[in-house]
Formats: sequence, C-alpha cells, structure tokens
Amino acid sequence: MDVLRFGFLAVMGASYGLLAAAGVFTVLVAVGLVPRFAGKTHTAGKVLLYEEMVIFGTITGGILSVFSRYCQFGAWWQRHFPDQTALWMGLGTGGQLIFGLFAGMFIGCLALAIAEMLDSIPIFTRRISFRHGIGLAILTMAAGKLCGSLFYFWSEFHRTA
Repeated sequence: MDVLRFGFLAVMGASYGLLAAAGVFTVLVAVGLVPRFAGKTHTAGKVLLYEEMVIFGTITGGILSVFSRYCQFGAWWQRHFPDQTALWMGLGTGGQLIFGLFAGMFIGCLALAIAEMLDSIPIFTRRISFRHGIGLAILTMAAGKLCGSLFYFWSEFHRTA
C-alpha cells in the first residue's frame, strides 16, 4: 500500500514539475526573449543553442533545488581538503556574485519584455503625457530595485520570514 501511495506521489510531483516548467517555457516563447537577445547580440545562428541552455539551466536548477541535500559540493570539498577552504569560499562568493548579476539581468529583461509585450509602458507614458526621459525613468526603476534588493539582503530581512 505504501509503495502505491509513494508511486502516486512521485508521479504527481513529476507531473506538476513538468507543468510548471512548461509554463516557464511558454512565457519565454510568448515573450520572445531568446530570439530578441540573439537579435540584439547579432548571433541569430545560435538561437537553438540559447534555447537548449535555457532548458538545461531550468533542469539543473530543478535538480539542485529538489536534491539539495546531495548537491552540497562545498561541504564535501571542505571535508576532504580542509586546508584550501578559504580559497574555495572566495571562489564560491565570486561565483555567487556573477550568478546573481546575470540572474538579475535576465529577470529584469524578462519583466521588461513582458511589459513591452503588453504595451503597458507606451500606454502609461501617453496617459501621463510623459514625452522625454523614458530611458532615465527605466534606469531609475532598475536602480531602485537594486537598492531595495541590497537593503533586503544587507539587513538580513529574509532571515525573519
């Protein structure tokens, strides 16, 4: 009976995971983010590679989040090579900074692409008669989000939730 119940839970969990991943890919395809990036960087011949990397990144992120107990490479390294811990902690921090930068850029571009797809920015600027300085306004919004996220993590507000 337990085998049947756990099998059912495994099938349902995998189905919901596939459904969530399909939703993410649907949004990316509907927005056209990958082809837009390829067009801006003049690398349109590599669109399939970009799409495969998005799929690979999503699958890797899903595996690392579900099986995080078994993916703690830093703890393994520290147990086996305790004298090189400072070096690897520095490299890990640098890796997190680089990942955070690129993940933030991707999320920002995705949010702006969705807003552009819905034509909310042009409609909003016409409604309030905003003619000049839209680039500065977008840059100010991005700087505000950066300051907010830095304050969020600096004050360790995320630990209180």
